[in-house]
Amino acid sequence: MSESEILTGKIIATSRGVGYFRRPDDKEGDLEIAPEKMNIALHGDEVAVRALGTKSPWGKSQAEVVSIISRRKEQFVGTTVKAPGKDFFFIHPDDKRMYRDFFVHQSKAGGAKDGDKVLVKIISWKDPLKSPEAEVLRVIGRRGEHNTEMLSIVLESGFEPDFPKEVEIEAEKIKSEYKKNELPQTLADPEKSNRRDYRNVLTFTIDPADAKDFDDALSFKKNPDGTFEIGIHIADVSHFVIEATLLDREALKRGTSIYLVDRTIPMLPEILSNDLCSLNSNEPKFAFSAIFTIDKNANVSEKWFGKTIIESKKRFTYEEAQEVLDKQDGPFLDELNTLNTLAKKLREEKTQKGAIDFETEEIKFELDDEGRPIRVFKKVRLDTHKLIEEFMLLANREVAKFMSDKVEGKKGATMVYRIHDLPDPEKIENLATFLKALGYELHHKNGTASAKDINKVLKEIEGSPSEALIKTAAVRAMAKAIYSTKNIGHFGLAFEYYTHFTSPIRRYPDLAVHRLLERELVGGKISQDEYAKFQKICDDCSEREVNAAEAERNSIKLKQVEYMSSHIGETFNATISGVSEWGIYVEEAETKAEGMIKFKDMTEDHYELDVKNYAVVGQATKKKYSLGDRIKVKLVAADPDRRELNFVMAE
Repeated sequence: MSESEILTGKIIATSRGVGYFRRPDDKEGDLEIAPEKMNIALHGDEVAVRALGTKSPWGKSQAEVVSIISRRKEQFVGTTVKAPGKDFFFIHPDDKRMYRDFFVHQSKAGGAKDGDKVLVKIISWKDPLKSPEAEVLRVIGRRGEHNTEMLSIVLESGFEPDFPKEVEIEAEKIKSEYKKNELPQTLADPEKSNRRDYRNVLTFTIDPADAKDFDDALSFKKNPDGTFEIGIHIADVSHFVIEATLLDREALKRGTSIYLVDRTIPMLPEILSNDLCSLNSNEPKFAFSAIFTIDKNANVSEKWFGKTIIESKKRFTYEEAQEVLDKQDGPFLDELNTLNTLAKKLREEKTQKGAIDFETEEIKFELDDEGRPIRVFKKVRLDTHKLIEEFMLLANREVAKFMSDKVEGKKGATMVYRIHDLPDPEKIENLATFLKALGYELHHKNGTASAKDINKVLKEIEGSPSEALIKTAAVRAMAKAIYSTKNIGHFGLAFEYYTHFTSPIRRYPDLAVHRLLERELVGGKISQDEYAKFQKICDDCSEREVNAAEAERNSIKLKQVEYMSSHIGETFNATISGVSEWGIYVEEAETKAEGMIKFKDMTEDHYELDVKNYAVVGQATKKKYSLGDRIKVKLVAADPDRRELNFVMAE
C-alpha cells in the first residue's frame, strides 16, 4: 500500500486510544493508528485511512484516519463525576473502547447528580486529544443499583427497553380487531382464510420453564403405512405485523429480542409476543407450518408449507417432557418416544455429514428480590432440548431448500438465508498452533480444515480439563454466521441450504422469511427495488444480533462479578484461559467467571510470556504455567463497575 492510497473500512479502537485497521489483502498485518492520528474516530466507525510509511516501536505499519464516513454509534452510557466547585461533569464511559471521557456542562446534564448512570450524545468534538462535549439524553439511575445496571447494558448496546406509545396503541388495535372479527370467522370456516385446520391433530409445545412467548409447536400423527406426519408449527407473526406499519418498523429497528439474566427486551410488544402471536396451550392460534411425512429412519418423503390454525393441547417444560421420557410414563409418551428417536437419527445424520458440535457449558443465575445473584448454576442440556433443536433445524433447512429451488435464477424472487462461511485460513493456522501447544493435532492444509477434522479434535478433548477452553477457541476461529440473500451454505451445520424460519416472535429475519415464503406460495413477485431492501434487512439484522449477544454477555459478566464479590478471600479451582504480557487469565470452574492473576502479584519469581507455547515461564525457577492448566486461585478483588476480577495463586 502506497502512502497516497486511501483505504476504507471499519476501525478497531482500544481503551488507550490506539486504532487498528485491517487491510483487505491482510498480507502485511493490521495498520496501527496512534491516538493523535485517530482524528476522533471511534471503535466500529467506517473510516478512510492512509498509510504513513512509518513503523511503530514494535514494528507495525502506521496510518492515520483521513475522514470518518459513518459513526457506529453516537450515544454512550457512563457514570457522572462532578468536577469539584465547577459547573460541569465528566462522564466515565461504560464502553472500554471509548477512550475519552465526555465533558458535559451543568446546563446540559438533564438534572444528573454525581454518581448517576446517564445516556449521553456527542454534540461537539474537534480535538482527538481532548474530551468530546456531550449532552445527557437520559438519567438512568444510581450507579450500582440492579435495575440501573441492566438498563445501562440495554441502552449501551443501542436498544430501547420500552416501546413508543404509538406502537403499543397499534398493537392494542390489532388485538381488538382480531378478537372481535377475524378469529370467530376463521374458527367457523378455516377454508375461507386459506388455512388448513390442524386443531384436531395432537399438538404440544416444549419450552423453558420461564418462557412467556411460544414461537413453535409440534404436531404428531401416525399414518396407516407406518410413517409419521410431523408438523412444525410456527407463530404466524406476519399475519399480524404488516410491512411498513409502525409495528413493523419498530421490529426491524430492534431486529431481535434480547435475553438478559433477569429480563427479556422483546422485539414485539408483549400483547403480541406473549398473547396474540404466541402459541399458548388450549387456545386456537394462527400458524405458518412445515408439515413432513417422515419414515422411521427420519427420511422425509413429503413436505407441505402453508398457513394453518392449530391448538396446542399441552405446554411442556423441557424438564417435564424429559421426565416423561426418563420414567417412560406420562402424557404423550408414545409420541415423545418417537419424536426423540427421530431427532437422534436426524442428529446422527447431520454429524456424519460434518456438522460441528460446539456444545458449551452455559450458566444461569438465581437472583434475590433486589437482583443480587445468590446462586450460579450450569444449565443442563437434556434430550428434549436436542429434540426441539433437531426439528427446528429440519424446518429451517427444508424451507431454505424449497425457496432456493423456487428463486434460483428466477426474476421477481429472492430469499433470506442464514449462512456460515468457511473459516479464515489464518485463524485455522492459529487454532492448530494453539491446539498443538495443548497436545492436540488439528489436521489442516494451508489453513484449510474440514468440519470432520475439527470434529475429530472436539471428540478427543471430551472430558479433558481444556475442553471448554478449546471449544471457545474453536468457535472464535470460525466465521460469524450472518444473514444474506446470497446462499453459500452453512459450514458449521454442514447444510447446503439453511434459513431462520422458526422464531419470528423474537427475530426479524424469520418474519422476512415468512413473508417471502407466503409470496412464493401465492405466486407473488418481488419488485426490482425490493432486492436491495432485503439485503439491507440481512445486513442490519446481522449487526443487531451481534449487539444483542454483547448485551447478553455483559449482563452475565456483571452478575458473575457481583456474585464473586461476596467471596473475596476464598479459594477456587480454575483453568488458565489465557496468557498475556501482564498476567494470566483464569476461569473459575463453577461460575465460569474469568479474572486475572497479574505478574506483579506473582512475587516468587519474574515471569515472562512464552508466546509460542501459550505459557508464562519463571526466569529463575523455570516454573511454567500453560494454557489449560488447572490451578487453585484465591480471589482478592472484584470490581462490578469494570466487571473485573483479580486473583492470586492459592498457596
